[in-house]
Amino acid sequence: MRRQSETLLLVPLLPIFLVGMFPMFLIGLLGFFGLALFGVLVVCVGLASSNEAHDNFNHDVIVHGYARGSERATQASNMHTATRLALRLEALGAAMVIAAAIGLAYPG
Repeated sequence: MRRQSETLLLVPLLPIFLVGMFPMFLIGLLGFFGLALFGVLVVCVGLASSNEAHDNFNHDVIVHGYARGSERATQASNMHTATRLALRLEALGAAMVIAAAIGLAYPG
């Protein structure tokens, strides 16, 4: 029996690599400005995640009415968990923007 080459396993992953290569290359070429741009995008993702968590909670309350205490506590807990994750993303994005601003202000 002839053994197949392992490189054939990587052929299906080649398009994913080619599509993902250009944004990473662009961020690398832009330097600190790319870092700031990526930080702004992370902040936007955090804000969208927070809004989606609140939207889901409000949708459950409006559509299903006032739930029992345990169900409402579960819904509120899920909302708070998603909001905390979104807050971490926003803080990370803000830290990236601040690091980029420091890098742009102090060359060398």
